[in-house]
Amino acid sequence: MKAILLQEFGGPDVLFLGDADRPLPQSGQVLIRVAATSVNRPDLVQREGKYPAPRGESPILGLEVSGVIEAVGEGAGQWQPGDRVMALVAGGGYAEYAIAYAGHVMQLPDVMTFEQAACVCETYITAYLNLFLLGDLTDADTALLHGGGGGVNTAALHLCSNLTPQARTIVTASPGKIERVAALGADLVINYREQDFAEEVRSYTEKRGVDVILDHIGGPYLASNLRALAVAGRLICIGVTGGPKAEINLALIMVKRQQLIGSVLRSRSVGEKSDIIASFAQAVLPFLADQSITPLVHKVYPLADAAEAHRSMEASTHFGKLVLSVAPHL
Repeated sequence: MKAILLQEFGGPDVLFLGDADRPLPQSGQVLIRVAATSVNRPDLVQREGKYPAPRGESPILGLEVSGVIEAVGEGAGQWQPGDRVMALVAGGGYAEYAIAYAGHVMQLPDVMTFEQAACVCETYITAYLNLFLLGDLTDADTALLHGGGGGVNTAALHLCSNLTPQARTIVTASPGKIERVAALGADLVINYREQDFAEEVRSYTEKRGVDVILDHIGGPYLASNLRALAVAGRLICIGVTGGPKAEINLALIMVKRQQLIGSVLRSRSVGEKSDIIASFAQAVLPFLADQSITPLVHKVYPLADAAEAHRSMEASTHFGKLVLSVAPHL
C-alpha cells in the first residue's frame, strides 16, 4: 500500500510517499480502507522525533481516519465490510489502509463527507474529553480556550455552542483570526499578541476568573493561566508547544482550590479510549448527524502533498483542519 514515510526525523521535507506493508487486523480490530485523514500538531512533533508512537502501534503518522471497513478481525463483529466509518487510531492514518480497534470506530453519518469525518476523532474527542469529561464544563461556567482557529479550538467552540449553549467562551487568537473566531460564537476574543489575556479575562469576568481553561502552550502560559482561573477552577494542559517547564505557586493553587490536570489522549489504554468514544458518540454524534456541527475544513491536500500540509500547519495560517485525501472516490 501507499503511505507517507519518513526518510529520517526532521522538517517537512523528510516526508515522502512510499510503499508499506498492508496491516492485518488482529482480535478486536478492523482494517479500514482510508478515504481521508487529517494533519494534527502531534504529527509534526512525531515527525521531529519527539513523540514516538505507543509500543505496538504503527510508526506511520496519522491519528484519525475516515473510510470504509475492508476486513474485520475476530471479536469485532459489530462492524461489517463496507461500513462507512471514522476512527481514532494511535498511528497509521497517512496510508491507504489503517488498523483501528473496534471500540474506536464510529458510524459515519450519511450527511458527512469523508473529508469532514476525517476531522472528528482526534480534535473533537480531545475537546470533548478535556472540557466535558475532565473539565466538567456546565452551562453556568465560563471557559478560556487558547489557540483560536486551530482544530481543537474550533471543535471546542462547536461543542460548547451545542452541549452547553449558556456557557460563556473566551478565546485567545492572533489578529488575523479574531473575526472568524468571533463568528463561531466566542463571547470574547483576545488578541494574545497585544493584550494580557489574564487581565482581559479578569476584567470581563469582574475579577472572578474562568472555570475551565484548555491550554496547549504549557510553561510560558502557566502563571497567567492561574491568574485567569477562578476559585475551584480547572486548568487542563493538553500540550506544551511553548515549552514544558515553569515555576508554580502552590500556595495560590491551594488557597483557590484550583486543579491542574494533565491530559493526553493517544497514550490511554484501549479500554479507556473505547469508553471515551462511546460517551462522545452518544453526546455528539446526533449534532453531527443533523449538521448542527459541521467540521471546518480549511484545505484538502492529496496524500502525496503531506509535506506541504505540514508546512501550512507550522505557519499557523490555517483556520480549521488540514485534510489529506487518500481515496477521494471511495
